Amino acid sequence: MGETQHTRPAQPTSEFHARNFSTADVARLVAALDAQDEAAGVRRLRAWTQSALALRPGDRVIDVGSGTGSQTLALATAVGPSGDALGIEANPALRAVAEQRAAAAGSPARFLGGDALALPMPDATVDVVWCERVLQHLSEPDKAVGEIARVLRPGGRVALVDSDWATALLHPGDPEAVAALMSGALAAAANPYSGRRLLGQLSAAGLVIDDQGSQALIQDNATVPWPLVRMLGESTVRRGLMTEEQRESLYAELTEAAERGALHMSVTMFAVVAHRPA
Repeated sequence: MGETQHTRPAQPTSEFHARNFSTADVARLVAALDAQDEAAGVRRLRAWTQSALALRPGDRVIDVGSGTGSQTLALATAVGPSGDALGIEANPALRAVAEQRAAAAGSPARFLGGDALALPMPDATVDVVWCERVLQHLSEPDKAVGEIARVLRPGGRVALVDSDWATALLHPGDPEAVAALMSGALAAAANPYSGRRLLGQLSAAGLVIDDQGSQALIQDNATVPWPLVRMLGESTVRRGLMTEEQRESLYAELTEAAERGALHMSVTMFAVVAHRPA
């Protein structure tokens, strides 16, 4: 590969894309991302994946779709002061949150505007790529995986972590309303079956699979991510899959169930670690 730098802007890919968000939407997204960061399942899968990556001091690592920067900060700690952790995020509002949090934590993590379909760096210059819950929002996820393969140096490692929304479960609730909300979750993601596709995408990009794992993210009744539930509910109503009355009735039933410890809400995330052959 030559020393090229790709800067072609990508088109908006899902309603979660930066260009499709208002300021109020971003505030709700930050709240939803923060709630997910606190989920025990997310923490377990991240810990397993980071261990499988075998990060080393001095590694140059990028976090594609870094969001609020929580994982970028963890990667910066892992590679130490001799390494470099760069978060790449298309949404300027999320990037600003990440920069503020890094500064408050005294972290050397840096953040840069960029798109997963056109990573702003030359070929074969990165030791490690982390990409979590990004491909589900892309209509061209294979191109993003190709970009990751492009920027990895020989021997470089990558971790793809993503949800598979067809595994989502929600109970209790009116079956029709629950089915509509689940359909809304599938429709909201440009690539809703992302989790099951990771292995094949990495292999197709010429990378060698090292390990894979999964984690069912089961929400604790005391820490249900209501901002995410409401985002999905609003999306479902906008698509005409349920009425506002059905949505509010479902919210009430889910809230009551959570208060008595009877709410089940889960989705399965998958992680695959691979490397570029030397």
